Amino acid sequence: MKIIVCIKQVPDTKGGVKFNPDGTLDRGAMLAIMNPDDKAGLEAALRLKDQYGAEVTVLTMGLPKAADVLREAIAMGADKGVLVTDRVLGGADTWATSTTIAGAIRNLDYDLIITGRQAIDGDTAQVGPQIAEHLGIPVISYAQEIKVDGDKVTVKRQYDDGYHMLEAKMPVLITALSELNDPRYMTPGGIFDACKAEITTWGRADLKDVDDSNIGLAGSPTKIARASDKVRKGQGEKVVPESPSDAVSYIVGKLKDKHVI
Repeated sequence: MKIIVCIKQVPDTKGGVKFNPDGTLDRGAMLAIMNPDDKAGLEAALRLKDQYGAEVTVLTMGLPKAADVLREAIAMGADKGVLVTDRVLGGADTWATSTTIAGAIRNLDYDLIITGRQAIDGDTAQVGPQIAEHLGIPVISYAQEIKVDGDKVTVKRQYDDGYHMLEAKMPVLITALSELNDPRYMTPGGIFDACKAEITTWGRADLKDVDDSNIGLAGSPTKIARASDKVRKGQGEKVVPESPSDAVSYIVGKLKDKHVI
């Protein structure tokens, strides 16, 4: 069984968020981590590898430094890493991103594709299902549990306060929740292997069946009107009541003024 796991290097928001003049994230200036949902998807693939001897290929699109997240995945147990990077691909929205990733995946053999439900820098949950649509394969989203039986996959899918049990014949794409599992740590031997591993790097010319009008910032139908860092609130009003009853009266008065009560 051949599994492709799409992972993304996302900003570590604890280190602050920076924007380019056009409103896109300045990814080169921020600390980065592996997207949590993607890491859960990777762990699911590695467990299938442990169980069935599957081959796991991790694929990411991003700046050249995104190779770091591929090496992290290899240190966890993945077999191969593919980086899709090119200046013309920068500034892509979900449509252009999914188009690009699908174009890269067409170069690979696969039975199962696993992506995270969504990335913490966009929170759209669109790229995974869009990749499946581009490739013409079924998609099962919000996976809480994954089981494989021959050429079929059974997924426990989160749904409101319950769940669905869905079955599909491979090839199929699954989007994983971070709650799917507890990802393993990198091993010392895995880190050593990851340092030696050769990362396959593809650019625009390596994408299959992709039109220039659907990639990068120019091929993104979603446009950012405005972007800014977190706005700080003012200090507010400070009041020192003379007694508890005065404090209650003041609060009730404010609530009435705001038509809360």
